[in-house]
Amino acid sequence: MSTPPHELTREIVGLFAAISRRYTQESEAAATTHGLTPLQVKALLAAEDPAPMRSIADRLHAEPSNVTAIIDRLESRGLVERSPDPIDRRVKRVATTAAGRTVAADLRARMPFASAPLAQLTTQQRESLRELLHLVLEA
Repeated sequence: MSTPPHELTREIVGLFAAISRRYTQESEAAATTHGLTPLQVKALLAAEDPAPMRSIADRLHAEPSNVTAIIDRLESRGLVERSPDPIDRRVKRVATTAAGRTVAADLRARMPFASAPLAQLTTQQRESLRELLHLVLEA
């Protein structure tokens, strides 16, 4: 006997909420150990591969002006550094420092679920999930 559509929808929405809650709790706990906010953690991890500020803002789904303040705080703690982009000197690239890489490694160790929430899925399952989520958003 199959589950009625409204109950299935409720269960799926509940699973989204549970995943979000687990991700948030784990990332907040890890952030707190280093005196960071979850958004600062995301920015720090995004800067592990040197990236333009705009790219970090996109990854955080945040306004570039808000990311500037986040990067300022990380930079004041010696976790990231800014440098001019070698191709376009108007663009600032952000990269983790040695201290930032140490903190990032510890954060990842403290956030096994938040670091890789889809680890249990195969590449094909991830691609299917991505396609399904696009369908939901486009509806």
